[in-house]
Amino acid sequence: MTIEQIKMPQLGESITEGTVSKWLVSVGDKVNKYDPLAEVMTDKVTAEVPSSFTGTIKELIAAEGDTLQVSEIICTIEVEGGYSDEAKESNEGKGEEKPKQGAFITAGYENKARYSPAVLKLSQEHGIDLSKVKGTGAGGRITRKDLKKLIESGNTPSLVNKPAAGQDEPAQAAQQRVSEYPDLKQPADKPAAPASNISTVPGDIEIPVTGVRKAIAANMVRSKHEIPHAWTMIEVDVTNLVEYRNSIKEEFKKKEGFNLTYFSFFVKAAAQALKEFPQINSMWAGDKIVQKKDINISIAVARDDALYVPVIKHADEKTIKGIAREISELAAKARAGKLKSEEMQGGTFTVNNTGSFGSVQSMGIINYPQAALLQVESIIKRPVVMNNGMIAVRDMVNLCMSLDHRVVDGLICGKFMQRVKEILENISKENTSIY
Repeated sequence: MTIEQIKMPQLGESITEGTVSKWLVSVGDKVNKYDPLAEVMTDKVTAEVPSSFTGTIKELIAAEGDTLQVSEIICTIEVEGGYSDEAKESNEGKGEEKPKQGAFITAGYENKARYSPAVLKLSQEHGIDLSKVKGTGAGGRITRKDLKKLIESGNTPSLVNKPAAGQDEPAQAAQQRVSEYPDLKQPADKPAAPASNISTVPGDIEIPVTGVRKAIAANMVRSKHEIPHAWTMIEVDVTNLVEYRNSIKEEFKKKEGFNLTYFSFFVKAAAQALKEFPQINSMWAGDKIVQKKDINISIAVARDDALYVPVIKHADEKTIKGIAREISELAAKARAGKLKSEEMQGGTFTVNNTGSFGSVQSMGIINYPQAALLQVESIIKRPVVMNNGMIAVRDMVNLCMSLDHRVVDGLICGKFMQRVKEILENISKENTSIY
């Protein structure tokens, strides 16, 4: 038998961690290759992690609710073929067989307790003596949540300030594991999350932060922290667009089976303008700017508990009808929690339909690592002074754009917005086809 590892998958380009929300298997269960093992949540998607092997579940290293970095081990599977566990033990010290990296990790304590890579890494970051920590996981196992609670409380049993030569066995073993297992290399020091100092009174409701909400928060903080946001807005007269869409929407719904939304026109206009101004369709990469070849539009879909961002691939090559179909299908999947990880990946620019909530002006946070985001606000009838000096009631909409000022300057963004405005204001029955 051999012990194989299942690791936290990367469920999107900007995803760096995931939370195990639910195990679908238990220790001792027999699984086939591609069988679902667990449900994992990120800020963008809830997905099932499939088995890469046929075998028997050996150990569930991550507990439900644990948040792990991409490529950290979540469980191990015993697979037929190769050395048995007994053969491995008999060969220890002879150089004939070495346990697979991270398949199981003992920190060298007297009780030979096992620790997940996430727990071991966190203990190293904060110098925590795991032998003095009481675990709340299955069988008393220490979980990532246990350590986070200790860190937030400030009462961590510490290994620091001990002479290197006189270190106790736990510290020596933990350091040895960091060098022995590359996956567990200590990252740069990070400040511990401060404990909440918000006072409560009777009647206040404390709502636990879910894995999805934590992931959303982390991604938003990263975006605002790393990206120098700039903002611009333009007003667009979409009277002709509204009249055209309203004249065909009923017939379209009967023929196609889904709605022809205003949003599909805006997504198409943005995709067309991105093709003409590819600088916007770029990403900051430290020492270079990567201008993406494909135009893949991310769209935000909200549920009661989370926000998902599926992607319309090659939006510039699709018709308005094709975009409307994808918007309908992706939104339905997101709200049902059935989006696949590949449907969340590859976005190069985001168009957000904030107008669906009645918003008329907003400053969106850029969807990291993209360089810009376009907010489509509510279409509102307003009195407008026309070119002939007459006042008319027109359908007006504000388009608000957030941009990464490292990647693009105001001049390019201004030209991009003018082009989007031109496309939208020239939509009509006479010169626009939805097919």
